[in-house]
Amino acid sequence: MARAPQVVVVGSFNVDHVWTLPSLPRAGETRVGAYRTGPGGKGFNQATAAARADAATTFICALGDDAGGQLARRLADGDGIDLRAAHGDAPTGTAGIHVDREGRNSIVIGPGANASLAADFVRAQGDALAHATVVLAQLESPVNAVAAAFELAREAGVLTVFNPAPVDAELPASLLALSDVITPNESEFCAQLQRQLGESCDPERLAGLDDGDLHALCRRLLPHGTVIVTLGAQGCFVSHAPGRMRGDERAVYRVAGTPAQVVDTTGAGDAFNGALAASIACEPRQPFAGHVAFANRYAARSTERPGAAAAMPVRADLHSD
Repeated sequence: MARAPQVVVVGSFNVDHVWTLPSLPRAGETRVGAYRTGPGGKGFNQATAAARADAATTFICALGDDAGGQLARRLADGDGIDLRAAHGDAPTGTAGIHVDREGRNSIVIGPGANASLAADFVRAQGDALAHATVVLAQLESPVNAVAAAFELAREAGVLTVFNPAPVDAELPASLLALSDVITPNESEFCAQLQRQLGESCDPERLAGLDDGDLHALCRRLLPHGTVIVTLGAQGCFVSHAPGRMRGDERAVYRVAGTPAQVVDTTGAGDAFNGALAASIACEPRQPFAGHVAFANRYAARSTERPGAAAAMPVRADLHSD
């Protein structure tokens, strides 16, 4: 008998086309690199991470009737993910990724079927959404589909975790208001400060801000929820709203990064989000700081392998940390 879902992810599946080369190409350059292909998409990466971190996981998405869609179904089945996919005329989404020798990447997305995920289809999955512990989403799918998921989650008292990525996605204030926890990286955090509040900040300098100043920015962006700003190798910064400490003793703190032998950072943010959701779902009595620390370790381990979804570790991989 299938377990009730602990984590429901609403999001994208892409077939990734990856070129690894010494340095990222500049405008006008033609370069030679090693090529590979594999599964990705922020939604699928996060769902894979949640499942491999031991949470019963449901993934709501849109796929094409093609080889990419078949790949998604086969891989979801292999990780025990309950795949709920809408189908249309568009092909399965794709991504073109360049990775340099230091593991840094640049990515271009072709949304394909991901852009067709409808709010009505999401609402039809209300059984999974209402019985979850955590609903996790990003913005490689239409805003109204994500909003529909979060509205149903809110009605059922389910925690909503929102990863406001990619950085150039349009994010209405109404969707932020439905989010209990948001998890931007430095660029995404500064982009949303500008869009939502008209405030400018430099992503390159964000990690060096005084804790009090960064906390104040977080409180303005999400007054009633928790903000986790992921800072790459420097770990992350956590800011809770007053009275919503989620088991923590402090409203503001940093969690140091976990050392890693970095091969490829593609999907590291997704690893963090999926592992965070899984930890919250599987260990609900643990203070929030413990969930963040686990997600940090999990994301670091994901960078030690090439690929996105395929690089997500299983929980046993972290036992040596």
